[in-house]
Amino acid sequence: MSAEFARRAVVLGLLTAVAPSAIDMYLPAFGAIAAHFQTTDAEVQLSLVTFFAALAIGQILYGPVSDAIGRKRPILFGLALFVASSIGCAFAPNIETLIALRFLQGLGGCAGTVVTVAVVRDLYSGGEAARMLSLTLLGLSLSPILAPIAGGALIAVGTWQWIFGALVAIGVLMLGFVALFLQESLPPARRNKVSVGSSLLAFARLLSSGWFMTATMTAGFTQAALLSYVGGSSFVFMTLHGASPLLYSAIFASNAVAIIGGAQFNGFLIRRFGSKALISVALMVFLAAALALYLVVGLFGAGLWTTVALIFVTLAGMGLIMPTATMLGLEPFGAMAGTAAALGGALQFTTSALATFLVSALADGTARPLVGVMAASAIAAGLSWLAFLKLSTRVAATNPA
Repeated sequence: MSAEFARRAVVLGLLTAVAPSAIDMYLPAFGAIAAHFQTTDAEVQLSLVTFFAALAIGQILYGPVSDAIGRKRPILFGLALFVASSIGCAFAPNIETLIALRFLQGLGGCAGTVVTVAVVRDLYSGGEAARMLSLTLLGLSLSPILAPIAGGALIAVGTWQWIFGALVAIGVLMLGFVALFLQESLPPARRNKVSVGSSLLAFARLLSSGWFMTATMTAGFTQAALLSYVGGSSFVFMTLHGASPLLYSAIFASNAVAIIGGAQFNGFLIRRFGSKALISVALMVFLAAALALYLVVGLFGAGLWTTVALIFVTLAGMGLIMPTATMLGLEPFGAMAGTAAALGGALQFTTSALATFLVSALADGTARPLVGVMAASAIAAGLSWLAFLKLSTRVAATNPA
Protein backbone atom coordinates (compact mmCIF):
# COMPACT_ATOMS: atom_id res chain seq x y z
CA MET A 1 0.00 0.00 0.00
CA SER A 2 1.49 3.35 -1.05
CA ALA A 3 1.67 6.30 1.34
CA GLU A 4 -0.71 8.29 -0.87
CA PHE A 5 -3.23 5.42 -0.95
CA ALA A 6 -3.04 5.14 2.85
CA ARG A 7 -3.43 8.91 3.37
CA ARG A 8 -6.51 9.01 1.17
CA ALA A 9 -7.97 6.02 2.95
CA VAL A 10 -7.53 7.71 6.34
CA VAL A 11 -9.06 11.04 5.31
CA LEU A 12 -11.94 9.47 3.40
CA GLY A 13 -12.52 6.95 6.19
CA LEU A 14 -12.80 9.72 8.76
CA LEU A 15 -15.19 11.58 6.47
CA THR A 16 -17.50 8.59 6.20
CA ALA A 17 -17.58 8.41 10.01
CA VAL A 18 -18.92 11.96 10.53
CA ALA A 19 -22.60 11.29 9.80
CA PRO A 20 -22.64 7.82 11.47
CA SER A 21 -21.07 9.36 14.59
CA ALA A 22 -24.01 11.74 14.78
CA ILE A 23 -26.25 8.66 14.81
CA ASP A 24 -24.34 6.24 17.00
CA MET A 25 -22.98 8.61 19.62
CA TYR A 26 -26.37 9.80 20.78
CA LEU A 27 -28.16 6.44 20.82
CA PRO A 28 -27.27 5.80 24.50
CA ALA A 29 -28.87 9.19 25.29
CA PHE A 30 -32.35 8.30 24.01
CA GLY A 31 -33.68 7.77 27.54
CA ALA A 32 -32.08 10.97 28.82
CA ILE A 33 -33.41 13.00 25.88
CA ALA A 34 -36.91 11.56 26.32
CA ALA A 35 -36.83 12.38 30.04
CA HIS A 36 -35.48 15.90 29.43
CA PHE A 37 -38.24 16.76 26.96
CA GLN A 38 -40.88 14.67 28.79
CA THR A 39 -41.63 12.60 25.70
CA THR A 40 -41.39 8.97 24.54
CA ASP A 41 -38.62 6.88 23.00
CA ALA A 42 -40.74 6.59 19.84
CA GLU A 43 -40.80 10.39 19.40
CA VAL A 44 -37.06 10.63 19.99
CA GLN A 45 -36.66 8.00 17.25
CA LEU A 46 -38.22 10.51 14.84
CA SER A 47 -34.97 12.48 15.10
CA LEU A 48 -33.34 9.45 13.46
CA VAL A 49 -35.99 9.35 10.74
CA THR A 50 -35.43 13.03 9.86
CA PHE A 51 -31.66 12.49 9.91
CA PHE A 52 -31.95 9.58 7.45
CA ALA A 53 -34.37 11.61 5.29
CA ALA A 54 -31.79 14.41 5.17
CA LEU A 55 -29.11 11.92 4.13
CA ALA A 56 -31.32 10.92 1.20
CA ILE A 57 -32.26 14.44 0.09
CA GLY A 58 -28.79 15.86 0.59
CA GLN A 59 -27.17 13.29 -1.65
CA ILE A 60 -29.46 14.27 -4.53
CA LEU A 61 -28.13 17.81 -4.13
CA TYR A 62 -24.45 17.13 -3.45
CA GLY A 63 -23.92 14.57 -6.20
CA PRO A 64 -24.68 16.71 -9.27
CA VAL A 65 -23.05 19.76 -7.66
CA SER A 66 -19.86 17.77 -7.02
CA ASP A 67 -19.86 16.67 -10.67
CA ALA A 68 -20.00 20.35 -11.67
CA ILE A 69 -17.68 22.17 -9.23
CA GLY A 70 -15.48 19.37 -7.92
CA ARG A 71 -15.52 17.25 -4.80
CA LYS A 72 -13.76 19.34 -2.16
CA ARG A 73 -15.96 22.45 -1.89
CA PRO A 74 -19.23 20.53 -1.31
CA ILE A 75 -17.53 18.55 1.47
CA LEU A 76 -16.34 21.75 3.17
CA PHE A 77 -19.82 23.31 2.93
CA GLY A 78 -21.45 20.19 4.36
CA LEU A 79 -19.05 20.03 7.29
CA ALA A 80 -19.69 23.71 8.10
CA LEU A 81 -23.46 23.06 8.11
CA PHE A 82 -22.89 19.98 10.30
CA VAL A 83 -20.99 22.07 12.87
CA ALA A 84 -23.60 24.84 12.95
CA SER A 85 -26.57 22.47 13.33
CA SER A 86 -24.77 20.43 16.00
CA ILE A 87 -24.42 23.62 18.06
CA GLY A 88 -28.15 24.20 17.58
CA CYS A 89 -29.00 20.66 18.71
CA ALA A 90 -27.11 21.17 21.97
CA PHE A 91 -29.31 24.18 22.78
CA ALA A 92 -32.64 22.85 21.41
CA PRO A 93 -35.52 24.05 23.65
CA ASN A 94 -37.90 21.21 22.77
CA ILE A 95 -38.08 17.87 20.96
CA GLU A 96 -39.62 19.42 17.84
CA THR A 97 -36.67 21.78 17.44
CA LEU A 98 -34.24 18.92 17.99
CA ILE A 99 -35.97 16.85 15.30
CA ALA A 100 -35.77 19.77 12.84
CA LEU A 101 -32.13 20.51 13.62
CA ARG A 102 -31.26 16.85 13.22
CA PHE A 103 -32.51 17.18 9.65
CA LEU A 104 -30.03 20.02 9.04
CA GLN A 105 -27.30 18.03 10.76
CA GLY A 106 -27.94 15.09 8.43
CA LEU A 107 -27.98 17.43 5.44
CA GLY A 108 -24.51 18.60 6.38
CA GLY A 109 -23.12 15.23 7.37
CA CYS A 110 -24.17 13.48 4.18
CA ALA A 111 -21.76 15.55 2.04
CA GLY A 112 -18.81 13.45 3.12
CA THR A 113 -20.70 10.20 2.62
CA VAL A 114 -21.78 10.67 -0.99
CA VAL A 115 -18.82 12.67 -2.25
CA THR A 116 -16.39 10.14 -0.74
CA VAL A 117 -17.85 7.40 -2.95
CA ALA A 118 -17.44 9.67 -5.99
CA VAL A 119 -13.82 10.41 -5.03
CA VAL A 120 -13.09 6.68 -4.92
CA ARG A 121 -14.72 6.23 -8.31
CA ASP A 122 -12.72 9.19 -9.70
CA LEU A 123 -9.40 7.68 -8.73
CA TYR A 124 -9.81 3.89 -8.79
CA SER A 125 -11.67 1.06 -10.52
CA GLY A 126 -12.28 -2.66 -10.17
CA GLY A 127 -10.67 -4.48 -7.26
CA GLU A 128 -8.62 -1.43 -6.28
CA ALA A 129 -11.80 0.64 -5.96
CA ALA A 130 -13.43 -2.05 -3.83
CA ARG A 131 -10.31 -2.16 -1.66
CA MET A 132 -10.27 1.60 -1.16
CA LEU A 133 -14.02 1.70 -0.49
CA SER A 134 -13.67 -1.10 2.06
CA LEU A 135 -10.85 0.79 3.78
CA THR A 136 -12.84 4.02 3.84
CA LEU A 137 -15.82 2.11 5.20
CA LEU A 138 -13.62 1.16 8.13
CA GLY A 139 -14.50 4.61 9.45
CA LEU A 140 -18.17 3.79 8.97
CA SER A 141 -17.59 0.47 10.72
CA LEU A 142 -15.57 1.89 13.61
CA SER A 143 -18.23 4.49 14.38
CA PRO A 144 -20.74 1.93 15.74
CA ILE A 145 -17.97 0.62 18.01
CA LEU A 146 -16.40 3.83 19.30
CA ALA A 147 -19.23 6.38 19.05
CA PRO A 148 -21.79 4.68 21.34
CA ILE A 149 -19.08 3.96 23.90
CA ALA A 150 -18.08 7.61 23.79
CA GLY A 151 -21.73 8.63 24.02
CA GLY A 152 -22.33 6.31 26.97
CA ALA A 153 -19.27 7.70 28.75
CA LEU A 154 -20.38 11.29 28.14
CA ILE A 155 -23.85 10.51 29.50
CA ALA A 156 -22.25 8.89 32.56
CA VAL A 157 -20.30 12.03 33.48
CA GLY A 158 -22.41 14.78 31.95
CA THR A 159 -25.63 15.45 30.06
CA TRP A 160 -26.89 14.54 26.60
CA GLN A 161 -25.91 18.01 25.38
CA TRP A 162 -22.26 17.04 25.84
CA ILE A 163 -22.67 14.57 22.99
CA PHE A 164 -23.51 17.34 20.54
CA GLY A 165 -20.56 19.31 21.86
CA ALA A 166 -18.35 16.37 20.93
CA LEU A 167 -19.93 16.30 17.45
CA VAL A 168 -19.09 20.00 17.02
CA ALA A 169 -15.46 19.17 17.82
CA ILE A 170 -15.48 16.29 15.30
CA GLY A 171 -16.88 18.55 12.58
CA VAL A 172 -14.31 21.27 13.20
CA LEU A 173 -11.49 18.72 13.17
CA MET A 174 -12.66 17.28 9.86
CA LEU A 175 -12.91 20.75 8.32
CA GLY A 176 -9.21 21.14 9.04
CA PHE A 177 -8.31 17.67 7.74
CA VAL A 178 -10.17 18.14 4.46
CA ALA A 179 -8.80 21.64 3.90
CA LEU A 180 -5.21 20.51 4.48
CA PHE A 181 -4.99 16.91 3.31
CA LEU A 182 -7.68 16.12 0.72
CA GLN A 183 -6.76 17.06 -2.83
CA GLU A 184 -9.39 17.70 -5.49
CA SER A 185 -10.02 14.45 -7.42
CA LEU A 186 -12.12 15.86 -10.29
CA PRO A 187 -10.16 18.27 -12.51
CA PRO A 188 -12.08 21.03 -14.34
CA ALA A 189 -11.75 19.27 -17.70
CA ARG A 190 -13.81 16.33 -16.41
CA ARG A 191 -16.58 18.34 -14.76
CA ASN A 192 -20.14 18.47 -16.07
CA LYS A 193 -22.33 21.53 -16.22
CA VAL A 194 -25.35 21.31 -13.95
CA SER A 195 -28.88 22.26 -14.91
CA VAL A 196 -32.26 21.05 -13.74
CA GLY A 197 -32.87 19.46 -17.12
CA SER A 198 -29.54 17.66 -17.30
CA SER A 199 -29.90 16.43 -13.73
CA LEU A 200 -33.37 15.07 -14.41
CA LEU A 201 -32.12 13.34 -17.56
CA ALA A 202 -29.23 11.82 -15.63
CA PHE A 203 -31.55 10.59 -12.87
CA ALA A 204 -33.97 9.20 -15.46
CA ARG A 205 -31.15 7.29 -17.16
CA LEU A 206 -30.07 5.79 -13.85
CA LEU A 207 -33.59 4.96 -12.70
CA SER A 208 -34.27 3.19 -15.99
CA SER A 209 -31.09 1.11 -15.70
CA GLY A 210 -31.90 -2.34 -14.40
CA TRP A 211 -28.22 -2.88 -13.60
CA PHE A 212 -28.03 0.25 -11.43
CA MET A 213 -31.37 -0.24 -9.70
CA THR A 214 -31.04 -3.90 -8.78
CA ALA A 215 -27.47 -3.55 -7.48
CA THR A 216 -28.31 -0.33 -5.63
CA MET A 217 -31.41 -1.76 -3.96
CA THR A 218 -29.55 -4.91 -2.95
CA ALA A 219 -27.29 -2.61 -0.94
CA GLY A 220 -30.24 -0.39 0.01
CA PHE A 221 -32.41 -3.08 1.58
CA THR A 222 -29.37 -4.49 3.37
CA GLN A 223 -28.68 -1.02 4.75
CA ALA A 224 -32.34 -0.69 5.72
CA ALA A 225 -32.00 -3.75 7.94
CA LEU A 226 -28.85 -2.31 9.49
CA LEU A 227 -30.32 1.13 10.19
CA SER A 228 -33.57 -0.38 11.47
CA TYR A 229 -31.40 -2.16 14.02
CA VAL A 230 -29.63 1.13 14.79
CA GLY A 231 -32.95 2.90 15.33
CA GLY A 232 -34.64 0.19 17.38
CA SER A 233 -31.74 -1.24 19.36
CA SER A 234 -31.89 1.35 22.12
CA PHE A 235 -35.48 0.41 22.97
CA VAL A 236 -34.87 -3.35 22.69
CA PHE A 237 -31.70 -3.47 24.75
CA MET A 238 -32.19 -0.59 27.22
CA THR A 239 -35.96 -0.30 27.69
CA LEU A 240 -37.06 -3.86 27.05
CA HIS A 241 -34.12 -5.74 28.58
CA GLY A 242 -32.97 -3.12 31.10
CA ALA A 243 -29.40 -2.65 29.86
CA SER A 244 -27.56 0.40 31.18
CA PRO A 245 -26.26 3.02 28.71
CA LEU A 246 -22.72 1.66 29.08
CA LEU A 247 -23.80 -1.99 28.65
CA TYR A 248 -25.89 -1.00 25.64
CA SER A 249 -22.87 0.79 24.19
CA ALA A 250 -20.73 -2.32 24.66
CA ILE A 251 -23.36 -4.58 23.05
CA PHE A 252 -23.76 -2.18 20.13
CA ALA A 253 -19.99 -2.03 19.69
CA SER A 254 -19.56 -5.81 19.78
CA ASN A 255 -22.23 -6.27 17.13
CA ALA A 256 -20.46 -3.73 14.92
CA VAL A 257 -17.43 -6.04 14.89
CA ALA A 258 -19.44 -8.37 12.66
CA ILE A 259 -19.73 -5.69 9.98
CA ILE A 260 -16.08 -4.66 10.26
CA GLY A 261 -14.91 -8.24 9.81
CA GLY A 262 -16.81 -8.58 6.57
CA ALA A 263 -15.86 -5.18 5.15
CA GLN A 264 -12.15 -5.57 5.74
CA PHE A 265 -11.94 -8.95 3.98
CA ASN A 266 -13.97 -7.60 1.09
CA GLY A 267 -11.15 -6.79 -1.33
CA PHE A 268 -9.39 -10.12 -0.77
CA LEU A 269 -12.59 -12.14 -1.17
CA ILE A 270 -13.55 -10.30 -4.36
CA ARG A 271 -10.19 -11.11 -5.92
CA ARG A 272 -10.49 -14.74 -4.81
CA PHE A 273 -14.12 -15.51 -5.62
CA GLY A 274 -15.55 -12.57 -7.59
CA SER A 275 -18.16 -9.99 -6.61
CA LYS A 276 -21.24 -11.99 -7.60
CA ALA A 277 -20.29 -15.16 -5.74
CA LEU A 278 -19.34 -13.14 -2.66
CA ILE A 279 -22.64 -11.26 -2.52
CA SER A 280 -24.64 -14.42 -3.19
CA VAL A 281 -23.11 -16.30 -0.26
CA ALA A 282 -23.25 -13.31 2.08
CA LEU A 283 -26.92 -12.73 1.23
CA MET A 284 -27.80 -16.35 1.99
CA VAL A 285 -26.24 -16.00 5.45
CA PHE A 286 -27.93 -12.64 6.01
CA LEU A 287 -31.37 -13.89 4.96
CA ALA A 288 -31.21 -17.12 6.97
CA ALA A 289 -30.05 -15.29 10.09
CA ALA A 290 -32.69 -12.53 9.76
CA LEU A 291 -35.48 -15.09 9.45
CA ALA A 292 -34.13 -17.01 12.45
CA LEU A 293 -33.98 -13.75 14.39
CA TYR A 294 -37.63 -13.06 13.64
CA LEU A 295 -38.73 -16.56 14.62
CA VAL A 296 -36.71 -16.83 17.84
CA VAL A 297 -36.91 -13.23 19.09
CA GLY A 298 -40.09 -11.93 17.47
CA LEU A 299 -42.32 -14.94 17.99
CA PHE A 300 -40.85 -16.60 21.07
CA GLY A 301 -39.46 -13.60 22.97
CA ALA A 302 -35.85 -14.63 23.50
CA GLY A 303 -33.76 -13.11 26.27
CA LEU A 304 -31.09 -10.43 26.01
CA TRP A 305 -28.04 -12.54 25.13
CA THR A 306 -29.87 -14.77 22.66
CA THR A 307 -31.07 -11.60 20.93
CA VAL A 308 -27.52 -10.19 20.90
CA ALA A 309 -26.10 -13.40 19.41
CA LEU A 310 -28.69 -13.66 16.63
CA ILE A 311 -28.31 -10.00 15.69
CA PHE A 312 -24.53 -10.50 15.53
CA VAL A 313 -24.95 -13.30 12.97
CA THR A 314 -27.51 -11.26 11.01
CA LEU A 315 -25.10 -8.34 10.73
CA ALA A 316 -22.13 -10.52 9.77
CA GLY A 317 -22.76 -10.54 6.02
CA MET A 318 -23.66 -6.86 5.67
CA GLY A 319 -20.08 -5.64 5.42
CA LEU A 320 -19.61 -7.90 2.41
CA ILE A 321 -22.84 -6.95 0.67
CA MET A 322 -23.12 -3.17 0.91
CA PRO A 323 -19.81 -1.88 -0.52
CA THR A 324 -19.61 -4.59 -3.18
CA ALA A 325 -23.15 -4.11 -4.46
CA THR A 326 -22.71 -0.32 -4.38
CA MET A 327 -19.59 -0.42 -6.56
CA LEU A 328 -21.23 -2.90 -8.95
CA GLY A 329 -24.07 -0.45 -9.47
CA LEU A 330 -21.65 2.40 -10.28
CA GLU A 331 -19.40 0.47 -12.68
CA PRO A 332 -21.06 1.47 -16.00
CA PHE A 333 -21.40 5.14 -15.01
CA GLY A 334 -17.87 6.51 -14.59
CA ALA A 335 -18.64 9.77 -16.41
CA MET A 336 -21.41 10.58 -13.92
CA ALA A 337 -20.05 8.94 -10.80
CA GLY A 338 -21.11 11.75 -8.48
CA THR A 339 -24.69 11.78 -9.73
CA ALA A 340 -24.89 7.97 -9.68
CA ALA A 341 -23.45 7.81 -6.15
CA ALA A 342 -25.87 10.53 -5.05
CA LEU A 343 -28.96 8.84 -6.46
CA GLY A 344 -27.83 5.47 -5.16
CA GLY A 345 -27.28 6.90 -1.69
CA ALA A 346 -30.61 8.73 -1.82
CA LEU A 347 -32.47 5.54 -2.71
CA GLN A 348 -30.66 3.61 0.01
CA PHE A 349 -31.26 6.17 2.74
CA THR A 350 -34.88 6.70 1.68
CA THR A 351 -35.39 2.98 2.10
CA SER A 352 -33.60 3.12 5.45
CA ALA A 353 -35.68 6.10 6.63
CA LEU A 354 -38.91 4.27 5.76
CA ALA A 355 -37.72 1.13 7.53
CA THR A 356 -36.72 3.10 10.63
CA PHE A 357 -40.07 4.91 10.59
CA LEU A 358 -41.85 1.55 10.46
CA VAL A 359 -39.96 0.34 13.53
CA SER A 360 -41.14 3.45 15.39
CA ALA A 361 -44.70 3.45 13.97
CA LEU A 362 -45.28 -0.24 14.72
CA ALA A 363 -43.95 0.00 18.29
CA ASP A 364 -45.93 -2.37 20.51
CA GLY A 365 -43.69 -2.77 23.53
CA THR A 366 -41.89 -5.82 22.10
CA ALA A 367 -38.95 -6.55 19.79
CA ARG A 368 -41.28 -7.71 16.99
CA PRO A 369 -41.33 -4.45 14.99
CA LEU A 370 -37.53 -4.34 14.86
CA VAL A 371 -36.87 -7.97 13.94
CA GLY A 372 -39.85 -8.01 11.57
CA VAL A 373 -38.57 -5.02 9.59
CA MET A 374 -35.07 -6.54 9.53
CA ALA A 375 -36.42 -9.83 8.16
CA ALA A 376 -38.55 -8.07 5.53
CA SER A 377 -35.54 -6.00 4.45
CA ALA A 378 -33.44 -9.15 4.10
CA ILE A 379 -36.08 -10.76 1.88
CA ALA A 380 -36.26 -7.63 -0.29
CA ALA A 381 -32.45 -7.56 -0.60
CA GLY A 382 -32.46 -11.19 -1.71
CA LEU A 383 -35.10 -10.55 -4.36
CA SER A 384 -33.19 -7.52 -5.65
CA TRP A 385 -30.03 -9.59 -5.97
CA LEU A 386 -31.83 -12.37 -7.83
CA ALA A 387 -33.06 -9.75 -10.29
CA PHE A 388 -29.49 -8.44 -10.71
CA LEU A 389 -28.13 -11.93 -11.38
CA LYS A 390 -30.83 -12.59 -13.97
CA LEU A 391 -30.11 -9.27 -15.69
CA SER A 392 -26.32 -9.68 -15.65
CA THR A 393 -26.64 -13.17 -17.11
CA ARG A 394 -28.75 -11.80 -19.94
CA VAL A 395 -26.23 -8.97 -20.55
CA ALA A 396 -23.35 -11.47 -20.65
CA ALA A 397 -25.21 -13.63 -23.16
CA THR A 398 -25.94 -10.62 -25.36
CA ASN A 399 -22.39 -9.27 -25.18
CA PRO A 400 -20.02 -12.24 -24.89
CA ALA A 401 -16.42 -11.47 -24.06
